[in-house]
Amino acid sequence: MKVSIVIPTKNEEGLLPRLLGALATQTFRDFEIIVADAFSTDRTREIAASMGARVIDGGMPGPGRNFGAKVAKGDLVFFMDADVLPPNDRFLEEIVAEFVMRGADVATCKLKPLSDRADDQFGHDVYNNFVRATAQVRPHAPGAFIIAKRVVHEAIGGFDEAVVFIEDCEYVQRAHKNGFRFRQMKSQPLLVSVRRLEKDGRWRIAAKYLYGEIYMIAKGPFRHMPYEYVMGGEDKKR
Repeated sequence: MKVSIVIPTKNEEGLLPRLLGALATQTFRDFEIIVADAFSTDRTREIAASMGARVIDGGMPGPGRNFGAKVAKGDLVFFMDADVLPPNDRFLEEIVAEFVMRGADVATCKLKPLSDRADDQFGHDVYNNFVRATAQVRPHAPGAFIIAKRVVHEAIGGFDEAVVFIEDCEYVQRAHKNGFRFRQMKSQPLLVSVRRLEKDGRWRIAAKYLYGEIYMIAKGPFRHMPYEYVMGGEDKKR
């Protein structure tokens, strides 16, 4: 098998079906889907299984991705969040081809917000350009979308489960430090939800990640959560 798509989830019955439906129509077909679920209280597991995904026990995003990768059969592992969406049916085909053609070991792609707001478009453009500018010196990648060769993931020990904030960037930076090639894919963007921006506030999110970047440069990875974090969608039983 060429690709394993690992999706960490918690209470994602609202958005996960949209992603799984989009994956079902992709022109590239040599993949499996693994949903690593953090004990959802809604119908996430039932929906995922009914739409052809393999469902396993997960946890917070980093551990959940590791659990998924442990059972993955693909040569490439795509880590995707439940609230993202491929822009068209050729997304996987073109991203896989570019990943191979450019000799990447670890990669991400550009992000495009599922929003008509000008500030959301501008903010994501700034982020995409930042990722491109730092790719060869200090790579960055969003947890929403990371690709890794399975052998590379295993060689670096997967996501560091002691890192509780910005673990996605720590992962690709550790791969880079170990000599693996990081690339930002150019062929296709990935559509991403702005629900966290709407929930926590756009300026507040920007400030959190600016602080996070400065902290990581000065002191290293976060091993204690600096902010309150709620994974996934709404808990229906609260």
